[in-house]
Amino acid sequence: MFRPRSRTPLALAVSAALAAPLALTAPAPASATGQYAVTPLKFTVQAGGRACTIDADLYRPAGVDSSHPAPAVLATNGFGGSKADGSTDAIGKAFAARGYVGLVYSGLGFGNSGCLVSLDDPRIDGQAASGLVDFLAGERAADDGTKADYVTQDGSGDPRVGMVGGSYGGAIQMATAAVDHRVDALVPLITWNDLAYSLDPNNAVGATDVPGAFKWQWTNGFYLIGEGQPLLVPSLDPSRINSLSCLHFVSDACETVRTLNSGRYPADATRQLLAYARSVSPVSYLNQVKAPTLLVQGQADSLFNLNEAEATYRTLKANGVATKMIWQSWGHSGGLTDPAAGELNLSQGNLDTSYVGRRILAWFDRYLQHKKDVDTGPALAYYRDWITDPGATYGTATQVPALNRTLYLSSDGKLVDNRKKVARGSRVYRNWLTPTSHSESSLAGVVGVTDPDPYDTKGTYLGWTSEPLTEAVDVVGAPRATLKVVSPATERVQNSADAADKLVLFAKLYDVAPDGTRSLVHRLVAPVRVPDVTRSFTVTLPGIVHRYEKGHRVEFVVAASDDAYFGNKGIKPVTVTSSPDDTGVLQLPVVRG
Repeated sequence: MFRPRSRTPLALAVSAALAAPLALTAPAPASATGQYAVTPLKFTVQAGGRACTIDADLYRPAGVDSSHPAPAVLATNGFGGSKADGSTDAIGKAFAARGYVGLVYSGLGFGNSGCLVSLDDPRIDGQAASGLVDFLAGERAADDGTKADYVTQDGSGDPRVGMVGGSYGGAIQMATAAVDHRVDALVPLITWNDLAYSLDPNNAVGATDVPGAFKWQWTNGFYLIGEGQPLLVPSLDPSRINSLSCLHFVSDACETVRTLNSGRYPADATRQLLAYARSVSPVSYLNQVKAPTLLVQGQADSLFNLNEAEATYRTLKANGVATKMIWQSWGHSGGLTDPAAGELNLSQGNLDTSYVGRRILAWFDRYLQHKKDVDTGPALAYYRDWITDPGATYGTATQVPALNRTLYLSSDGKLVDNRKKVARGSRVYRNWLTPTSHSESSLAGVVGVTDPDPYDTKGTYLGWTSEPLTEAVDVVGAPRATLKVVSPATERVQNSADAADKLVLFAKLYDVAPDGTRSLVHRLVAPVRVPDVTRSFTVTLPGIVHRYEKGHRVEFVVAASDDAYFGNKGIKPVTVTSSPDDTGVLQLPVVRG
């Protein structure tokens, strides 16, 4: 059964824990001493047509010199953090103690680094990081004249360098590798594939040009932290100030957030929103990434769910890039500060004893140390919270599990396994002008309140429930549902120039215990702005790893709203009809049962 997860405060998640998920303290030394020296450095780099100052720390292992060079590890903070964060700083310490040269820096617009926050834009943040690769190549000096002539080189001006870090410090890796093919290995954790999907998700398959439902809590939390930088950090570099209407971000980022908060999607503004969000996202430049990539994504993550990592994984694999993927337990929504037993632990720094930590070490052994006989692990590994032995919590697969179980939506509220069992009829729900369903409070920790259990208000949702399971069923991957709804109020404005007039709904999966207790699996929902209510549409739900125990029931729900998202404009009653030859379908990727 899914264990209730801990809720991580947003302020902590952004300013500390998200800075770099690898808080790897007290690592085992790779050399006889495990000692290293730390040198603070400043770099002035060209990025996006501007000169930006980067604040960095250089970690040099004892015994590493021009005659005894070592590969390098480059890392930066998560959103709202800096190189001084304990978790960010720990990356430099951990890998320097293992014999790697470490270069850890504050990202543009954070800490004591200059320039505006530009959302890991490869044309700005990626270019800035490439300037640091020049330093590791010995091609340029820090502002004080310091040079590094002790990094292993694969050719003239080509240092052997890997990158590791999480969230904002994860996407920067792909942005850097896209503009600088000298980067040799990547380990991005809990990061995004497409910010348009992350912040304004539409889970309708193929609806890439239709905006989704604005994830207002997460987005505005990060936006306020970013805009607050000039007020929170004294004596800021003037290059970090934009204007009174957009203090600390690049202007396009501010305009995107304003459009989302307006609740309106006129055609021109929507095209600009989607184009900008994707231009700073891996989805737009992954074809330029050639570095071997170990993707690590969290199951407890409503900000960047498993689907984001899977999308990146499939693209890189299709492009012939060496790529593997791990679905760990913790993410932005839980477990960051208190991981499950045996998981990579941010406070303990158990790199050598955790499954994910050992996979990271093996990845760098293979692609930075060039140990060709190192086993880098299976194509996919996934954490199973129902396994009690910490040493056996990960299941593995040679590929992402396929959709192999089909259930049908019957008008009597049942999920049945055969079309012939579908009862003919219809059911209706309607939204209110205020949200009537709750999945999570992304900002619960910030305002100091307890996040209530998920709920749906009677009459504002429809649910379909299976019979009690005769054996345990393990679902691993992203379920899909194909639906057809009737909404006359939406049809009347189907051709509106404002996409906000389209119908919004939220699909999700519950686990119903024998006593009737309902648990929303990982608190995840699939927002959908229906492209055309006159046609059937398919919804990809967020990926999950979940065991439905024997005697439990699977419940599929379509709700009219969710209070973590913007929803419908006006009241839109919805009817769902069913008949044996024409009904909704739910598909599950089942690996057991």
